[in-house]
Amino acid sequence: MNISGMTALVPGASRAIGRAIANELAKHQVNLVLPTFDWPESITEMEDEFTDKGYSFLSLPVDLRSKEAVQQLIARTRERFGGLQILVNNIERGGMPVVHGSYDLPHNHEQWDLEITTTLKAKWLLFHHSLPLLQESNEGAVVNISSVAGIEGRSGAAAVFFNDAYSAANRAISSFTETWAREASPFIRVNELMLGLIRHRHGENTRGWETLSEEEKQQVTRKCLLQRTGTAEEVAKTVLFLIKDADYMTGSVLKLDGGFTLGSSLVPSIPKGVLD
Repeated sequence: MNISGMTALVPGASRAIGRAIANELAKHQVNLVLPTFDWPESITEMEDEFTDKGYSFLSLPVDLRSKEAVQQLIARTRERFGGLQILVNNIERGGMPVVHGSYDLPHNHEQWDLEITTTLKAKWLLFHHSLPLLQESNEGAVVNISSVAGIEGRSGAAAVFFNDAYSAANRAISSFTETWAREASPFIRVNELMLGLIRHRHGENTRGWETLSEEEKQQVTRKCLLQRTGTAEEVAKTVLFLIKDADYMTGSVLKLDGGFTLGSSLVPSIPKGVLD
């Protein structure tokens, strides 16, 4: 798919992964719609960077958990760029047990609802209200960003990172992906990128990672078959592939986890056997 001149809606672009995705798309002459919510210093930094680079973008504050706010966002997108061809559904909120502790603690009284409404409801609202505008184009693509928390849950080496509600929400995203691929066909492809431990997201440069001991960090990276965490740039390149080059792929879930979900069961040497 030739994406030059298309318009992409990319939440979370003030943070590392969303920023890398937005940069990758803008390098291919894609217009950017960038809803923001919190992290004011990061938002200002993002807007200054994209202005200096000469990107075509619209940045505006939106609570993506609100139906009315999302509807207004889509209206502004139509008004500014005349259409929408790409949605990168990069919206979530997960509390790390190693940082937040138990849901039973007083400071976590809204944490469960926050993880569900941000990771699931906001994704649904974005897709549902974007779809009519997406379908006005002859071709387009949606990429749902999810987490291997949906496979691992709060267990093993990842237990310190993946809370219960966040894990359950991420397992449900695959249901969305399959349903939306049917709903958006034949002109709009919908795929899912399931992320493992990425730097700035459950990896280095997060409060959770810095809280771990060196031994705990080694346990996490040893579980990755590639023995390291991933980078935001690797995520962005894979998102670009799903949008630009995966023309015959829809309803699929692609893991980008360095082999984290496979690392619990390594392959032993073949036994010598007992036969002569």
